[in-house]
Amino acid sequence: MPHIDLRRGGRALAGSYLYEGDKLLTGWHSHDVHQIEYAIGGVVEVQTPAGHYLLPPQQAAWLPVGLEHSATMNSDVKTIAVMFDPELVPNAGDRARILAVSPLIREMMIYALRWPIERECGDEQSDGFFRTLANLVSDALDHEAPLSLPTSENPIVAAAMEFTKEHLSSVTALDVSRAVAVSERTLRRLFQDCLGISWRTYLLHARMLRAMALLASPDTSVQDVSSSVGFDSLSSFTRAFAQFSGETPSAYRRRVKSVEV
Repeated sequence: MPHIDLRRGGRALAGSYLYEGDKLLTGWHSHDVHQIEYAIGGVVEVQTPAGHYLLPPQQAAWLPVGLEHSATMNSDVKTIAVMFDPELVPNAGDRARILAVSPLIREMMIYALRWPIERECGDEQSDGFFRTLANLVSDALDHEAPLSLPTSENPIVAAAMEFTKEHLSSVTALDVSRAVAVSERTLRRLFQDCLGISWRTYLLHARMLRAMALLASPDTSVQDVSSSVGFDSLSSFTRAFAQFSGETPSAYRRRVKSVEV
């Protein structure tokens, strides 16, 4: 697995990187620095050995040093990443997290674009700035958003999760059990034993994360999103989405569209 030197031989304590472009699949890799990536527009999906994470606009993904991961930058994605030398965030943890970004962290990440990560070295001004941002990010690590789906080493559960995600518009437990050649009872037991959640809960979370990704696109109506993730009525979709995210689909869409740099 590639270990990518984002500093490209430089010695800066921290720095930034702006991605803006077409769809990109990074493949599995790791970094020698901590990374926080903030989605300005579009949706980023991050896969680690422990889970599948969705990064919608106005959220940030935290990827600690050495964590194996892959990322899918969907169309029209624009993200800002800030990388920190491990000494700046000593209690970084060992797993990915999705964070709700405060306005202060957001503005500081935008300001950080003046200091690219690949520059040769830092200076007193930039080092002081990034130390302050690192302290704010450290505090934010205690407030993660539930925007991830679990993974499993059990081959039946893994296949069932993949089938479920591929058929969100109409999937049933019977469909999944037939696809993975087990009974419905066994399917439900395996989900509870391996993941600690029911298949129905997994389905709901998968539908909500897919809906958040689709709502970030300006070309899809809320009604179309509702249908594509398996809801029979717009009202039932709106209720489920509001319970999951704390806001209606329309309010979520207005909020993510308002983010500009």
